[in-house]
Amino acid sequence: MKITISGSLGNIGKPLTTKLIASGHEVTVITSNKDRVEAIKNLGAKAAVGSVSDAIFIRHTFDDADSVFVMTPPNMGGENIIVNTTAAGQAFATAIKETGVKRVVMLSSIGADLPSGNGPIAGLHNIEKIYETLENVSLTFLRAGFFYTNLYNDVPMIKGGGIIGSNYPSTIEIPFVHPEDIANAVAEELQKRESGKNIRYIISDVCTPNDVAQTLGLAIGKPELPWIEFTDEQALGGMKEAGLPLEMAGLYAEMGSGLRSGKIQKDFLSRKLAVEGKIKLEDFAKEFAAKF
Repeated sequence: MKITISGSLGNIGKPLTTKLIASGHEVTVITSNKDRVEAIKNLGAKAAVGSVSDAIFIRHTFDDADSVFVMTPPNMGGENIIVNTTAAGQAFATAIKETGVKRVVMLSSIGADLPSGNGPIAGLHNIEKIYETLENVSLTFLRAGFFYTNLYNDVPMIKGGGIIGSNYPSTIEIPFVHPEDIANAVAEELQKRESGKNIRYIISDVCTPNDVAQTLGLAIGKPELPWIEFTDEQALGGMKEAGLPLEMAGLYAEMGSGLRSGKIQKDFLSRKLAVEGKIKLEDFAKEFAAKF
């Protein structure tokens, strides 16, 4: 099969490309970074350098593709983030429609069922709605949990303050996911002969923030590491102090509030769906400790 994937050689793109090449597929990897071209070629794939917001470029990369994997970058600029994310999704949708791609897998997120109150996930909600209008396309919305790798952002807090925390309590349940489990799920979906539009959740583990603090703390030699719940104002101020643009910090604070209320994770938890991922919190803790 001819498969085009976005996401360059990130935490998902690299293992996904490796898996697809090993299965004998012809893979094109979209990247905005010219410095990644050689690494992409070394994996046996073809590099396509350009912007995911450029519908003409995307159309060119989708020509003759049997399947495509579409994801938008997590940070679409420091301003107008939801608008920019939605525009990137529209560019993909236009290219899908004009090239007649028949199989599409979109990386979405828990909470994408909500139009608002979910921070940056609102952009993915908008994109899902855009893709729902596409005709004659077999499409899977792959809704991922909260990335384990986001926890690396808490390393300065752990090292500097001896704590880990956010603006939600230690007792709520949060679905987490490892990028490699996402890559496995994407590879499976790209090679399926599905019909219609489907939602699949990819979750590696369901844990409380207290579980996270205890497990990571034990792995890094800080078994008493506490989870501290911040107010929304404290969380926003901390992110601004860390250098995040105001709009982005506000969206992340809103996402934390959505997790606190339970509405972001509600759809997955209420369906009582299987946890398909293989990499558990204890497994990720070893990776975390190695980089800590």
